[in-house]
Amino acid sequence: MAEAIVNAHYGSEWKAYSAGTKPAGYVHLKAIQVLNEIGIVHVGISKHIDELPTKDFDLVVTVCDSAAEECPVWPGRAGKRIHHSFVDPAKAEGTDEEQMQVFRRVRSEMLDVIPKLLK
Repeated sequence: MAEAIVNAHYGSEWKAYSAGTKPAGYVHLKAIQVLNEIGIVHVGISKHIDELPTKDFDLVVTVCDSAAEECPVWPGRAGKRIHHSFVDPAKAEGTDEEQMQVFRRVRSEMLDVIPKLLK
């Protein structure tokens, strides 16, 4: 969701790439749904960090604790590295609507936090 939010809202200044150390191979349908709710159309698959077009970035942001732990050293150039822990909404339990509420809460937190991280 963070990649889609950055590219949709800050694409004139930033280009975001999302990748992980253990990608699922797909973008969670509920993530796509909550992005669509705010007018962001996101198409893509989850990627491994080795699949990124470059390893040199002005800013590297880890968004979950496991990524910060598993990737303590970025394999390329990172002008600045920041960690901000978001709950992994894909691990939400409960009814479909309860899970959607977790995805919406994380999306809202990202909408609040991302502009601060990009300053």
